[in-house]
Amino acid sequence: MLRTLRSVLRIREVEFRASGRRLARAASIADLGRIARARLPRGVFDYIDGGAEDELTMRRNIAAFRRLEFVPRVLRDVAAIDTTTTLLGRPLPLPLVLGPTGFTRIVSPGGELDVARAAARAGLPYTLSTMATRSIEEVAAVSTGAKWFQVYVWRDRALVRDMLARAASQGYEAIVVTVDTAVLGRRERDVRRGFLLPPKIGPGTLIDGVLHPGWTWDFIRAEPITFANVAGTGAADGSTAVALSDYINSQFDPALSWREVGWFRENWPGPVVLKGIQTVADARLAADAGVEAIVLSNHGGRQLDGAPPPLEVLPGVADAVGDRIEILCDGGVRRGSDIVKAVALGARAVMIGRAYLYGLGAAGEKGVDAVIALLDAGMRRTMALAGVCSVPEIGPDLVRWRPTPR
Repeated sequence: MLRTLRSVLRIREVEFRASGRRLARAASIADLGRIARARLPRGVFDYIDGGAEDELTMRRNIAAFRRLEFVPRVLRDVAAIDTTTTLLGRPLPLPLVLGPTGFTRIVSPGGELDVARAAARAGLPYTLSTMATRSIEEVAAVSTGAKWFQVYVWRDRALVRDMLARAASQGYEAIVVTVDTAVLGRRERDVRRGFLLPPKIGPGTLIDGVLHPGWTWDFIRAEPITFANVAGTGAADGSTAVALSDYINSQFDPALSWREVGWFRENWPGPVVLKGIQTVADARLAADAGVEAIVLSNHGGRQLDGAPPPLEVLPGVADAVGDRIEILCDGGVRRGSDIVKAVALGARAVMIGRAYLYGLGAAGEKGVDAVIALLDAGMRRTMALAGVCSVPEIGPDLVRWRPTPR
């Protein structure tokens, strides 16, 4: 009997680390999201998981990828799969950029440092947010990989100019100018839980912390959280996130316009990427303005509820300006097959944010590694099953939209 069992069974290795045991249960990014939801206080999870108002756009971002199906070819000799591409003149191992997320240390003590290290190991660009909880300099100290810096069009241009100079001096290669935040969207999950930035603490918050002791223990042992790129600049009292929050919220400028692109060009020596383009008309204006790339994005469904899914906008934008600028696409990427779909419709690469926060919330830095590995393996598997061997072979004939049920 023992010989029979040995012939069909393998003994699973014992995993002593709690984070390792959590990762062993995750077969997908959705699984990592469920693990993060169980591990994080509800207000924290809703902050990374939620969208604006009724969250229609957030859900449609994901649904758009599900509505696009493959037209697979067979007997194509897919023994050697090559996922490499180039972006802004730099070779990439796969068409993926880790995008900017704010207040990341609320998820895990390492925050942006964990994400930057994971991106560097994978050879992928990491985009640091202006609203980060680790500074431009801290991230540069732990990552020799490609780094981009995301910036808002704030009223205090001297502060923005200073951050750009700091990023340039630390070797950041590109800036990502977020253009869909003339005002902030209303994220009603956060409103219901009092999870503003910084959070307001009430009895429910304390109970939530007790119910999630692993996160709470990590949180109270870590150094205080602040908006690290603004703290210490003299713009406001930067000693705490509480002191900085009102100042930062007052900086978003509803008067921003296309003339601001020229200002960034004058104050930044490298590539300029505009994030938040949602129409063909604005994509044309971006190309006319001479930027190197755009990100088709609705802010993960966190700004205008009812905005179009970037994947649905992508074909028209690729037809209009794909020969003039490089196009990235974000919103709803959860599998390697989603990367293939976006590339097929004309994207040079995709950008992720919420997906890697799930990994960070589930298992810290190793969780981000797991997200990247899942996307890499999923892209390779999809290419093989669809009958393409390299990124240049991925074209619009590889996919088709499923009819919308009446």
